[in-house]
Amino acid sequence: MLLKDKILFLTGGSSGIGLECARIYAREGAHVAIISNNQPELELIIQELGNSNHIGLYCDISSEPQVERAISETISFFGKLDGIHNNAGIVTPAAMLHETSSDEWHRLMDVNLKSIYLTTKYGLEALRKTEGCILNTSSLAGHIGQEMHAAYTATKGGISALTKSMALDYAKYRIRVNAVCPAWVRTPAVHSWIEEQDDKNAAEEYINNIHPLGYCPGGDVIAEACVFLMSDKARFITGCTMPVSGGAELGYRR
Repeated sequence: MLLKDKILFLTGGSSGIGLECARIYAREGAHVAIISNNQPELELIIQELGNSNHIGLYCDISSEPQVERAISETISFFGKLDGIHNNAGIVTPAAMLHETSSDEWHRLMDVNLKSIYLTTKYGLEALRKTEGCILNTSSLAGHIGQEMHAAYTATKGGISALTKSMALDYAKYRIRVNAVCPAWVRTPAVHSWIEEQDDKNAAEEYINNIHPLGYCPGGDVIAEACVFLMSDKARFITGCTMPVSGGAELGYRR
């Protein structure tokens, strides 16, 4: 029960990595406000976890009024706020920079980066009261780059840099700020990508072998690391951008 009675605000909590985080946060004793822009998925996870200890809030995290309302409703319902996990994000388009439209660029920046600004703006005062923490879901792609994903990697690199600056700014309030940096993870989006490939076996081999440990994990692997960073076990860790990548960043390989 590493998160017993902690109140956590989790964006993108109805699918992929966020869904696994919602599940393990609840299992570790937290009360979770699950934020999503997919109402059917939101209803399913709340039904699974039970609505007596958790709430689901529909919200477009790029919308300032909606984020302000979601934070306010969370604090009103639970009475406090111990942690914000900025997990929601989008990956499209899979394109070089000059092939990315202006709308696609702005949408990526709004969802992946602006949302962190908004949750911090409206959640900071509550976190100051609890000396809470902020966790951002970044990506290994933001550190090493990724072919055909220029705008996406820009947002993830921005998240990692932002995490460090936030950690410095909010340390005086005893608010810790960290990030997790997955490589490939078996999310619905990755499964869809595999199905789109002409050679599905080669695609499977690729996403396994890119990790030196030899396999592409499910979202639960990332969620386990998130539990640690959100817990008091990590009470002296801040500004960390933790790879949870099976060693994918470690260098030359045969």
